[in-house]
Amino acid sequence: IYTFDAQERPLYNDAPVSYDTLDIIYRIEGKPTNVADMRYFEKAFDKYAYISRKMVTDSLGVAVGYMFILSEPKKYKNDALIPELFRTRKDFLPDEYSPIYSYAIYNNQELVDYFADYAFPTRLSDRQLPPNGFTYRTNEGYDELWYRDNNKVVIIARLNNLWLESITLVAYLFTTFLLLLGIFQLLSLLIRSRMRLSILRKEMQLNLRTQVHATIIFISLFSFLVIGAATIFFFINRYNRNKQDQLSRAIQIMTNEVQNKMDSQTFFDYMLRLYDSGYNEYLENLVREVSEIHGTDINIYDTRGELRLSSNPFIYEKGILSVRMNPEAYYRIHRQKLVQFTTEEQIGEISFQSIYSPVRDQDGNAYAYVNMPSFDSQVELKKEISNFLVTIINLNAFIFLIAGVIALFITNRITASFSLISEKMRAVNLAQHNDEIEWHRDDEIGELVKEYNKMVRKLEESAAALAKSEREGAWREMARQVAHEIKNPLTPMKLSIQYLQKAINQNNGDVKQLTSNVAHTLIEQIDHLSKIASEFSQFANISNAHNELFDLHDILHSLATLYYSSEQVQFSWEPVEGDVWIFADRTQINRLFTNLLQNAVEATENRSFRQVQLREQWDGNEILISVRDNGQGIPPETQSRIFTPNFTTKTSGTGLGLAMSKGIVEQARGRIWFETSEQEGTIFFVSFPSARS
Repeated sequence: IYTFDAQERPLYNDAPVSYDTLDIIYRIEGKPTNVADMRYFEKAFDKYAYISRKMVTDSLGVAVGYMFILSEPKKYKNDALIPELFRTRKDFLPDEYSPIYSYAIYNNQELVDYFADYAFPTRLSDRQLPPNGFTYRTNEGYDELWYRDNNKVVIIARLNNLWLESITLVAYLFTTFLLLLGIFQLLSLLIRSRMRLSILRKEMQLNLRTQVHATIIFISLFSFLVIGAATIFFFINRYNRNKQDQLSRAIQIMTNEVQNKMDSQTFFDYMLRLYDSGYNEYLENLVREVSEIHGTDINIYDTRGELRLSSNPFIYEKGILSVRMNPEAYYRIHRQKLVQFTTEEQIGEISFQSIYSPVRDQDGNAYAYVNMPSFDSQVELKKEISNFLVTIINLNAFIFLIAGVIALFITNRITASFSLISEKMRAVNLAQHNDEIEWHRDDEIGELVKEYNKMVRKLEESAAALAKSEREGAWREMARQVAHEIKNPLTPMKLSIQYLQKAINQNNGDVKQLTSNVAHTLIEQIDHLSKIASEFSQFANISNAHNELFDLHDILHSLATLYYSSEQVQFSWEPVEGDVWIFADRTQINRLFTNLLQNAVEATENRSFRQVQLREQWDGNEILISVRDNGQGIPPETQSRIFTPNFTTKTSGTGLGLAMSKGIVEQARGRIWFETSEQEGTIFFVSFPSARS
């Protein structure tokens, strides 16, 4: 700092520098910066300095003096504590150097400074010089950005990794997609389950495809985490071990140099002649020289633990660090006589390592203690870990993509096999031929396919045996039923013939009348046999329907005419207005209502007043016909079997009437059901879809 009065005469300046000299440097040699009243100028080929000029005024604005500030940037050693200690907002400052980029600075075509291992030329030729401004170039796989400002040229180079960045981008996008998909699935699961544990547990049951896919992705992710954590742990341990070895070797070398150049007598003389500037300067130069050679700070303490010499006394003179030795280090070195001791010291929020070692005379007695504080911001370790993480993240992101595709292929291949088996199993039917599965690999699925094929063959055999058994059983049942029904009429016929034969043999006088009675009985039983044969034939021909479009009223009107003239029951018919067109077999529909009306008449035999009602009504697009009697109803124990073939409550029935009726209705795409009670009788309902346009 240089100060001058209003007449530009120097005030309290240590160096004899005139105002004009500084003013010329500021106005002519200085070049403006982005800070007001501050300029920079070139001192040497690759060295720069800053100069600032301030005018001091009184309260009236009159100049009372001038002040110049000259600042020359100082290059600190890599492990120096000063730059880190006084750096402001260090958490927000970027790293000084980037491992991705290399740069070079040229002045007048000569290389001034450079960083990284890119092969920059030491001198630029005229042909290489670009025009002023920015220029983009490529050189052997590297991208170069050139900036020229007259005689100054700055080059920034970066390796061209377009293909790797493309793969990384695709992998990142795929990983991001999987992450977003997972978040969406999780939120969807929570919404569907409504945060209920039972529903959530049920929803979280994964199928085989999802399990295989998730397992492969999880193994990839887990291996990434394990490898990353183990490698980072290895980096940290290796770095700490190397750092400790480096400190140990450095303190041994410095201790030996200090011991060779400054024996115990010299050190004691220094402490006695503390105010001899010449002697002090010699020892201070000695410490500074050793510090410069080894690129680190060095402190020398006496045997009482007080600081005597330091290569960087600033932080001790300002009281930032104590001039006394670390208590634990002093105890270890002074009391326990250790050869060296490393400890962790701290200034504010900054921690640094400090190593101590004794300086001994020829008898092995310590007469001073050498200290080397080493601030390690772990930039190299952080860069190494950062580079590793970037590489492994890129690699694993790509691996996730490959693993996802492989998992999709494997799961599709596995589940496709199970889907094929599942479809074949769903298609298994006793009523048709079941195909076997062809599988040419001898694996676990092949074993499953073999068992399935074996089951299909056994099922075919069982189906054939069952069909044969059902056919034989049906024929046996039908033969039993036919025999039973035929046997019933034959018995009275046989008895009548025997009775007539006996009367003829005994020459009874009423043979003529008896013959007439027997003939009447035979005709009645023969009609009954004909009816039995007709009902069996009708039941067998239900499926052979010949559907046509006709008016249902034609059939119901002819049947109602027959029952209107009957003296047995009181019959009534309530038709709907207009025609009722249906699409069915006319003959079968006639047989259906004939059977239902006959059953209604027979159901009223035990009633003194016998009544049958036939009623029609529309139910939407369907016609509903009801046949009602006032009989005793159907017993509850037989209601479930009323439409079963061969089931009857009559002594002379075949049990095929209602079964046949149900088959006719279903063949016409209709419905049949009943309602019954002991007091009001039974109502049979028949519903047909209308065929009117």
